[in-house]
Amino acid sequence: MKLGIVWRTGIAMALIGVLASGLTGYYGYTESRALLQSAAEQRLLTATRVLARQLSVGLDNASRDVLMVAHHPGTLGLLQTWDSQPPNHRGSTMAALFDTILRTHPEYFQMRLIAAADHGAERVRVDRSEEGLARIFEEDLQEKGHYPYVMETLRLPPGAVYVSRASINHELGAHAGQHRPSLQVATPVHDAQDKVLGLIVVNIDLDRLFKQLAADLPATLSLYLSNSQGDFLIHPDPTLAFAFDRGQRALVQDAFPDTRKLIGEQVEDGAQQLVTLQAADTPERALVAAFVRQPIVGLHNEEGFVIGLGQPLRAVLADADQLGRTSLRIVLAFSALAIVLAALLARRLSNPLQQLLRALREFGQGSHDAPLPLPVTRHDEFGTLARAMAEMQTQISGQFASLALKQQELDRLASHDALTGLPNRRLFMDRLTQALARARRNQSQLALLFVDLDNFKDINDSLGHAAGDDVLNMMSQRMSVLVREVDTVARLGGDEFIILLDGADNRAEITQIAQRMVEALQQPVVYQGHVLNCGGSIGISCFPDDATDMTALIAAADQAMYLAKQSGRNQLRFASTQGGSEVRSGP
Repeated sequence: MKLGIVWRTGIAMALIGVLASGLTGYYGYTESRALLQSAAEQRLLTATRVLARQLSVGLDNASRDVLMVAHHPGTLGLLQTWDSQPPNHRGSTMAALFDTILRTHPEYFQMRLIAAADHGAERVRVDRSEEGLARIFEEDLQEKGHYPYVMETLRLPPGAVYVSRASINHELGAHAGQHRPSLQVATPVHDAQDKVLGLIVVNIDLDRLFKQLAADLPATLSLYLSNSQGDFLIHPDPTLAFAFDRGQRALVQDAFPDTRKLIGEQVEDGAQQLVTLQAADTPERALVAAFVRQPIVGLHNEEGFVIGLGQPLRAVLADADQLGRTSLRIVLAFSALAIVLAALLARRLSNPLQQLLRALREFGQGSHDAPLPLPVTRHDEFGTLARAMAEMQTQISGQFASLALKQQELDRLASHDALTGLPNRRLFMDRLTQALARARRNQSQLALLFVDLDNFKDINDSLGHAAGDDVLNMMSQRMSVLVREVDTVARLGGDEFIILLDGADNRAEITQIAQRMVEALQQPVVYQGHVLNCGGSIGISCFPDDATDMTALIAAADQAMYLAKQSGRNQLRFASTQGGSEVRSGP
């Protein structure tokens, strides 16, 4: 029996319907799988960056603790009068302070005051043991002068902090810390003549520290930590951690070859993070891992760390597999429906079918911001399919929008100072580069103001970091309101700021702006009932009079600020004397 055109059209439409359903499921599944994997990798990388940041915060807290104890008046007095004090009572106050700090930080297992004299003799020592905290008395104290962390710390200037290599603690009598992975964080104690009399050292339990940092991570994630040479310090398999302590080597770059970019003294192409896939003999054992190289900033440290989080690939793709099963059910259901209704719906369904295919192809090619309209108002099967696709597009687009917002926030954090909200050094350098290019092209001028706050260290030392942070915020606000929108006020770090006056070509106007800034910085800051007088010294350099490149221009402003500060507080000075000289403001 020969089929007529209607049946042939119906059969063709049935085949087209099956094909359309298959393509819908295939493209939806493959695109969603790729997007979900990418989103999961970004979440894993974000979690790794957060963990790396928490490690830096943990080490910074330890450095604050040892600095606080080292600057305590009783510490210096105890070292200076040790031999003249009664043996049964000396060091009891210091031991009580150590006890309080150890109770506050369960990751610390030992805290000591070590003298520079008597071959590095321990003066006060509190250990964490199985029974709790215990002070070690003088008959059990030891000489530590031959240990590297003692020798290296005693060479440091006042206020510097030393962080040792991560290692297994083999010191005798270390109680709970013996044979445990640890770090030593130490700072020297100096007298008024900058003579080193001893050091404060705290031993940190690496395992306990990372258990605290990773407490909120999902159980499916594996934690990795290596030193800058790649030796595993933490590994899901304990036999691979600190293998170098047993005369062996277990390296992260062997387990994850892509991490070679993060290992060594010179990081390849400036890499600081990566996501990699560790293949396995079975798909179930494949692993997606994110690694971040975390340098130790602001501390005297012999090495940085590489931190990684791993997640089974099957867990990363679990949502994609569920979506695939759902897509398969949709494809099978609508393929069967297309065959049954092909003869009657061939002409009617041709247009919406083409609309679906066009929207799917457009979405599959990455056009997520304005996807083609879908026939979601229809009350037939294609309307159901269109609504399912629209929901899928909405979910995927929402994931993209969420990732974009996170990326914008990360970009903002990377280019702005976390405390004051001002542009940081990186963003300032970028704007200065652009401003110099415009100035050279237009044969115009610009000026840099290098600002260093006066009395800030005294405020910070006397009232604490919270007061210092309040002063920094207030000073940044005062400087920001005195410049134009085209100018840039940035914080370089500590109490140093730098200001770009774009297109400034009149020395008198520059002097007037700088003078107003000096006067604004002189205004007192009220903090918790205290009236704080800070002030600032300003060095000024101009392009092209003082320098023609960025580095020399900043150096000229810095030198001018240094000369202004030498002449007294609350002063400003030009890098060159033509067109102006030092100007004094205030007392």
